[in-house]
Amino acid sequence: MSTPVLKNRLQSDLTDAIRARDQVRSATLRLALTAVKSQEVAGSSARELSDDEVLAVLRTEVKKRREAAEAFAAAGRPDRAERERAEQQVLESYLPAQLTDDELAGLVAEAVAQAAASGQTGTAAMGRVMGLVRARTGQRAEGGRVAAEVRRQLQG
Repeated sequence: MSTPVLKNRLQSDLTDAIRARDQVRSATLRLALTAVKSQEVAGSSARELSDDEVLAVLRTEVKKRREAAEAFAAAGRPDRAERERAEQQVLESYLPAQLTDDELAGLVAEAVAQAAASGQTGTAAMGRVMGLVRARTGQRAEGGRVAAEVRRQLQG
C-alpha cells in the first residue's frame, strides 16, 4: 500500500508552519495529524489510512470547528469563535472544493425529477433522492447541506 499523499502533505505543511511561526496553522495541523494517528491505531490493529480516510478525518475536524465556533459565538465568546473559524479555514484548504448552493440545488432538482418519474414524490422519496444526490456529489457536499436542500425541494 502506498503512503498517503495527503498525510505527508499535512506533515510537510506542519513543518513549514512551525518554521514560519504560524501558530494557528501549526496548532491546527498538529491536532489534525493527532486525529489521523488516533484513527490509525483505533480498532484491532494499527494501519495507515488512505487519502480518502484522511479526508474523512479532516471533514470531521472541520465539522467540530464549525460547531464549536457557533457555540462560542452563542455564548458571547467572539474571540474563541474566531479562533475556531480560523482553524476551520486551515482544515478546509485540504478538502476538495465544495459545490455552490446553486450547483447543489440543480443536482437535487434532477434527482427529485428522477424519483418523481419512478413514482416517488414528497417526503417518502427522501431516501431515494438522497442516494442519487450523494452518488453525484461524492465528497463535494456535506451530508447536512444535501439533506436540507433535498427536504426543502421535496416539501416545496
